[in-house]
Amino acid sequence: MMSENTSTPDNQTTSAPLGAWRRLIDAWFNPWAILALLAIILAGWQWFETRVRLADTEQAITRRLGEGAASNQESRQAVLEAREQIAAQQAKIAVLENKLAEFQGQTAALQTLYSELARSRDDATLLEIEQAVTLAAQQMQLAGNVRAAVLALQTADAKLARLDRPQFLPLRKALGRDLDRLRALPFVDVPGISLKIENIVNSIDAMTLATDERPRPVERAKPRAATPEPPWWQRLGSDAWQEVKGLVRIQRFDRADPVLLAPGQSFFLRENLKLRLLNARLALFARDQWTYRNDLKAAREWLEAHFDARDKSVQSALTALRQVSATDINIELPNLSESLTALSSFKSAKERK
Repeated sequence: MMSENTSTPDNQTTSAPLGAWRRLIDAWFNPWAILALLAIILAGWQWFETRVRLADTEQAITRRLGEGAASNQESRQAVLEAREQIAAQQAKIAVLENKLAEFQGQTAALQTLYSELARSRDDATLLEIEQAVTLAAQQMQLAGNVRAAVLALQTADAKLARLDRPQFLPLRKALGRDLDRLRALPFVDVPGISLKIENIVNSIDAMTLATDERPRPVERAKPRAATPEPPWWQRLGSDAWQEVKGLVRIQRFDRADPVLLAPGQSFFLRENLKLRLLNARLALFARDQWTYRNDLKAAREWLEAHFDARDKSVQSALTALRQVSATDINIELPNLSESLTALSSFKSAKERK
């Protein structure tokens, strides 16, 4: 028993390290030791990873700060450039606003000028129309010239048509109705008749009176070269006989004897005939049919009684008098009151505005 439990010193020396290793191995294989070791390793790894991340973060922050500083510098430069551009744009805008204000002022001035010109143009056109209508009325009342009155009213209507303003429509309607009335009148060529009468008056002084006709003088026969010259007493008797024959006039008329006039009365005859024709001309303008035809009849009778019917100017005057005497001049003419009333109403309405 003693021998089994006792050991030698060598054995004791060898078993001591083995016990230490065994205790150490037992200690390592202790779960709590393993957990503590793992916790230490994990904590170290986390610390190392944290340091690495902190270093990366510091670098990133440093890089970003650098980029931010550069960006801030660029931003400041961009802000400065933007401010300069804004200042330049504001200056341009100010210039544009000044030009716009000037343009608006010019536009207002032009609009005012255009309105004044339009009013002036309307006033001038209205004045021209008034003159045309007045001229037409005067031609109708004084000269009875329907054609001139129609032309004057057509001119006034054409001016209104070019303006094309609705306010002129009532005036155009009145002008149109007066034009229709004038066109419906029978045509009387008052200017043409007046011109014919004037031509007759101008030709009176050149007409030959019936008492002015003389026989043509008989030409003396020229002596032949072979005939000997008669004696002096024969020549004297022949000359005396020619003088005696010149004292006697023989005249033949194929009609009644004309009224003999003294040399000074032919002037008054011609002047009285002119007065008759001029009086007929005035009656033509006044549309006095009775006076017109009576004066023309008297002038024709005077021409037939006192002037040579073989004279071409007398024949032409008689033919013209017969033609104009057959014309009916007694036509009732309108007075254009509708156009004048419409024009007066338009002017009154415009003045009230």
